[in-house]
Amino acid sequence: MSEKISPGMQQYLDIKKDYPDAFLLFRMGDFYELFYEDAVNAAQILELTLTSRNKNSENPIAMAGVPHHAVGEYIDKLINLGYKVAVADQMEDPKKAVGIVKRAVTQVITPGTATDVGSSVDNNFLVAIDKQGEKAENQFGLAYMDLSTGEFKVTELTDFSTVVGEIASLKAREVVVGFELTEQQSKILSKQMNLLISEQQNFPEHLQIKLSALTELENQVSSKLLAYVKRTQMRDLSHLQEVEHYEIKDYLQMDFATKSSLELTVNKREGKKHGTLYWLLDATKTAMGTRMLRSWIERPLISENAIFNRMEIVQILLDNFFERSDLIEALKGVYDLERLASRVSFGKAVPVDFLQLANSLSNVPAIRNILESLNDKNLSVLTKKLDDIPELSALINSAISDSAARTITEGGIIRTGYDEQLDRYREALQNGASWIAKLEADEKARTGISTLRIDYNRKDGYYFHITQSQLASVPEHFYRKATLKNSERFGSKELAEIEEIMLEAREKSSLLEYDLFMEVRAETEQYISRLQSLAKAVAEIDCLQSLSTVAEKYGYIRPTLTENSRVVNIKEGRHAVVEAVMGAQEYVPNDIDLPEQTNIQLITGPNMSGKSTYMRQFALTVIMAQIGSFVPAQQAELPIFDAIFTRIGASDNLISGESTFMVEMSEANRAIQHATKRSLIIFDELGRGTATYDGMALAQAIIEYVHDNIGAKTLFATHYHELTDLEVELSALSNVHVATLEKNGDVTFLHKITSGPADKSYGIHVAKIAGLPDKLLERADLILQKLENKPVLAKKSEVHEEQLSLFDFDENFSEIIEQLKTKNVDNMTAREALNFLWELKDLL
Repeated sequence: MSEKISPGMQQYLDIKKDYPDAFLLFRMGDFYELFYEDAVNAAQILELTLTSRNKNSENPIAMAGVPHHAVGEYIDKLINLGYKVAVADQMEDPKKAVGIVKRAVTQVITPGTATDVGSSVDNNFLVAIDKQGEKAENQFGLAYMDLSTGEFKVTELTDFSTVVGEIASLKAREVVVGFELTEQQSKILSKQMNLLISEQQNFPEHLQIKLSALTELENQVSSKLLAYVKRTQMRDLSHLQEVEHYEIKDYLQMDFATKSSLELTVNKREGKKHGTLYWLLDATKTAMGTRMLRSWIERPLISENAIFNRMEIVQILLDNFFERSDLIEALKGVYDLERLASRVSFGKAVPVDFLQLANSLSNVPAIRNILESLNDKNLSVLTKKLDDIPELSALINSAISDSAARTITEGGIIRTGYDEQLDRYREALQNGASWIAKLEADEKARTGISTLRIDYNRKDGYYFHITQSQLASVPEHFYRKATLKNSERFGSKELAEIEEIMLEAREKSSLLEYDLFMEVRAETEQYISRLQSLAKAVAEIDCLQSLSTVAEKYGYIRPTLTENSRVVNIKEGRHAVVEAVMGAQEYVPNDIDLPEQTNIQLITGPNMSGKSTYMRQFALTVIMAQIGSFVPAQQAELPIFDAIFTRIGASDNLISGESTFMVEMSEANRAIQHATKRSLIIFDELGRGTATYDGMALAQAIIEYVHDNIGAKTLFATHYHELTDLEVELSALSNVHVATLEKNGDVTFLHKITSGPADKSYGIHVAKIAGLPDKLLERADLILQKLENKPVLAKKSEVHEEQLSLFDFDENFSEIIEQLKTKNVDNMTAREALNFLWELKDLL
């Protein structure tokens, strides 16, 4: 016979079955409880004490709990580890409940829907993907949303690898899937990308988005994302912006591998911001500006007009130091308007949020006045967007007290003079306080008890406090309320009358304040879209002043960008991030010169000499220029690129079983398949992941293919010195190398790029710097001398009039062959072998 389940546990099980993939936090009194498997897992993850319900039964129920006042920190920990949490609250006062207390889930918190992101200013994007029908294998819809700011965007993508790249760029932690994933797709999303996968196959009719500006697939994926958010949040979402279409081709295209290898927003070593382009350019003063700057770096522009407009404003702010300084001070007073608006929408806004809102709005006129004082038409578009919403400022300033606390139930929120009834209650409380003080003085005089005082607590209300030694002097009109160890508490009819007036005023004033605050919060909701528009304008101004501030700090110059020309001419260019870390005095600048007719630069030179830095420097300069930033150089003329493709550094993908070489070839293939004449390709040591001749053959074939079929501007660093001979055959290829200074057997890397090929690799010298034993290095030098009979570079196939004979030797060849037959090469010393080699060379 099965054990009987209590009504409370049955209620838990009924709710839990609707949320099988989430930890269910079940409110019981002052605790949120977890049961069964949830309790076992949560106890381990959150380091909770695991107990059991019905301990004496055959099947005790595992149980663990957390205090209700500290539940937030436990939820945060679960969310950060990639779990979902369903919060079931008590829907009625337990004292008034008939039978079991009604409970229901009030919110499902997931990694992609978490809005209380603490001190982080970064976006938390939730992504949804979908496709149209089973046959549409190559057409995906992707929508993303940040619940904490209301941002909502959608696009169509042509293949799953692009979908994966976009999700990675958005740094999403959760993906809502509207179709059945293949096993491979599921593995990529869950295992390789560590994403929480949530399903939303359908959506209710009333949540269907039908915007004419969107395609059918974009409307579909947006509707599924909205349905998922509504289903999990169960609250007003008035701060969500209308879904906006975007195209990745409208921006400089870079896949995730490119962004990662160039360390645009996170460094490869720790996954942190330090040492990235984002870290370098971030002199923003507002949270909205910081988020927008990151999105600018992730998505540089390709429109010449849009880039020009940004650069014009950066130049204006650079030229007006004092106005820029005042602008920075004004921006410092602006809080996170986007997240404040979302807190209002979610019903989470507390009094201090409104004070921050009012303070932010009060700084807007100063920002507008500074920009207007510069009297430039390029700034007029921005100044028009600076709406300081005077009606909202007036409402908050008249309603919310400057000393308001975070709580909304304890009073002290509403400013005196805002509501007449509240003022009357406060007057009663104030008078009551003076009545209490007068009664205390009168009773002291009447009784002669000098230590008598009137106190208050929740249990006993107002009372006379009299110590044990003074009890004999207690008057008859006092009555006992409580006895303590060394004192007693008394009441009186007069004190009770005053208490009744004061408690009524206190209770009613608190309730009235709460109601008035909720009215202010509701009225503020109508300004949410204006607040979001203002936030965007302030963020843009903040980003532009940031670029200007950084340009001044590091001495950057304004580049010249052209859509029609393909000339690259950078004088004294620097790697912006390396220079910032090392210091300008230590950094060796380099020119980058790719005339109209030169597409490929083949770079040779030793390891550690600066080839990779030189190539990354070029890519970062392009990205900086196309976000509207000034660049680290003495002079810079650049075309506008449509995409950047890179293959830099060794890496493998262990989860998918791909070797370093497979990853290398995949990334090279992406460039070859998608690059255009307007793209930038950067290949570093391509082909080194396989056998030498294989690698060299592939490298040569790739260079020839890019040269003949794509025509993209390309930097190709290689250790295969044989490839430098390609300059003779390929008209659009030029050789450059990293200069070295060799003296008395010691080599100094000059980190300077000069024309022509390198004469040798100096690999053994690098090994010497690394501290390898001398004996080993001597042996390596000997082996090198043997191996340096270089393989012949494969020439492009040519059409010959007649077949050449393979056996037409002159007499010198016959003598060489004879000598090779008779010499005992196995027993030669190293010196004898070297001498013999020279003899053969002389014969040739």
